[in-house]
Amino acid sequence: MEDFQRKVTISVPDTITEEIQVEEDENGSKRNTTSKSIVGLLRRFLAVQQRRALAYARLKRGFEDYTVSGGELAYQQLCSDITVEFNDCSKQVLEMESLFVSPDCCREDLAGLLRSVQVQEKEKLHLTVTIQVLKKAGRPSERLVSHENCRFRQSTGHECVHIQQITEASGTEEAEADSEYDNALKEAIKGVQDAVIAINEYMEEVRYEIAALEAE
Repeated sequence: MEDFQRKVTISVPDTITEEIQVEEDENGSKRNTTSKSIVGLLRRFLAVQQRRALAYARLKRGFEDYTVSGGELAYQQLCSDITVEFNDCSKQVLEMESLFVSPDCCREDLAGLLRSVQVQEKEKLHLTVTIQVLKKAGRPSERLVSHENCRFRQSTGHECVHIQQITEASGTEEAEADSEYDNALKEAIKGVQDAVIAINEYMEEVRYEIAALEAE
C-alpha cells in the first residue's frame, strides 16, 4: 500500500510554484497600486471640500462687510469670484467621479458618495444665496423707502408719497408680508443646516474609507 501511494504521489514542479507565486505577487502589487490611487483621489476630494469651506467663509465675511459699508460693487465682484471657485470645485469632483467608475478603480460606491455630496453642496449654495438675498432686502415693514418721487413745497414742506392712511387691511397685509419673509428666511437657514449635517456625514464616510484602505 505504501509503495502504491509513493507511486501515485504527484509533485508540483518548482517552475509552476514559482509562476503561482509571481502571479500572486503581481495581483497584490496591483491591489496596492489601486488602493493608493483611490486614497489619493479621496484625499484630493477632501482638499476640494476645504476649498469650498474657505470660499463660504469669504462669502460670509464679504456679505457682512457689505451690510456695514453698502459697497455694492465689491460685493458683486466677490459673488462673481466665489461662483468661479465653486464651479471649479464641482468640475474637479466630476472628474474624480469618472475616475472612480473607470476600470482602474471600479468603485461605483465612492462615485455615488461624491455625487451625494455634490447634491448637498448645490442645495447649500442655493440656500446660502437665498439667505443673503432675503437679508439684503430686509423685512417688508422695515425696508427703507426712497423719497425721490416725493414733493417739497415751501408752504407745507415735505409731502411724502409713501404716507398712507393706516387701516386694518393695510396693517394685516404688512403683517402677512413680514410673516412670509420670516418663514422663508427660517426655512432657508434650516435647509443650510440640514445640508451641512448631511455633508459632514458623507465626509466621515470618506475618512473611514481612507483609514480602511491605508490599513490594508
